[in-house]
Amino acid sequence: MVRPLSELHVAVLMGGLSSEREVSLSSGKGCADALEGQVARVSRVDAGRDLAQVLAELKPDVVLNALHGEWGEDGCVQGILETLAIPYTHSGVLASALTMDKDKTKSILKAAGVAVPGGGLFDRHEVARRHVIPPPYIIKPNAEGSSVGVYLVPEGANGPQAEVGSDAWTYGDLVMVEPYIPGRELAVAVIGEATGPRALTVTDITPVKGFYDYEAKYAPGGSIHRLPADIPARVFEAALRESERAHAALGCRGVSRSDFRYDDVKDVLVLLEVNTQPGMTPTSLVPEQAAHLGMSYHDLVRWMVEDASCPR
Repeated sequence: MVRPLSELHVAVLMGGLSSEREVSLSSGKGCADALEGQVARVSRVDAGRDLAQVLAELKPDVVLNALHGEWGEDGCVQGILETLAIPYTHSGVLASALTMDKDKTKSILKAAGVAVPGGGLFDRHEVARRHVIPPPYIIKPNAEGSSVGVYLVPEGANGPQAEVGSDAWTYGDLVMVEPYIPGRELAVAVIGEATGPRALTVTDITPVKGFYDYEAKYAPGGSIHRLPADIPARVFEAALRESERAHAALGCRGVSRSDFRYDDVKDVLVLLEVNTQPGMTPTSLVPEQAAHLGMSYHDLVRWMVEDASCPR
């Protein structure tokens, strides 16, 4: 930004319309609280369908986008901000749309030489009727985040996950089915600097129970984070470099987070997905990694605002 931070009016977008609304409210509150006293004015905006009108009336200098999931993270809100010509944080329209589509993300990452899981897209009713790939496998919506709607079908399961075919399923008719990769859940935060994307460190995540689902991610005490991860040095370095390669290949801006599985028996590292609007809650991985490297939560949020731009 050209103007000093202390002179800026920053609108923090939070809440929104997706299934990740509650997480976004927590992220947005944290970011807005951190900006109080650092900028001239903070407007907390619970983003709805009238967002364009609200922002046109507020006239902020910068928008900090703390939305998660559909509409706020998939390029739609980014398109509004581009139309209004308001500098904003995180990724632009194209990168946001691509990374919310898990199938398209995998295609781009494969072309960039990044290892990804097998599997593919299937009709949810077919997935509910039979095993489309041998168990164990993971079923997840093609365009959701925060492990919303994710199921693990274990080895030896008599049948697939019937809930995927029910009328209560609201995550689209095509679902991603991937082989379950045993081992460790790893995450790497990336900051997009002028000299190129910079991976921070690697976190090893152990859910207290089950697998790394929505509750394990956001409930206090739902998972144990170990950073830096205690994994072989070459795997640690590979996770850093693969995260940077993914950030660049997808055209991400600002902060992103790459999620991996590492099978420490077969020595296989695969990148599951890239998140362009990573959480900023009290249990979130990105601020935790930044703090580990000496960047406070306040510093991280300030950097996001200073990095904002339009077009993105």
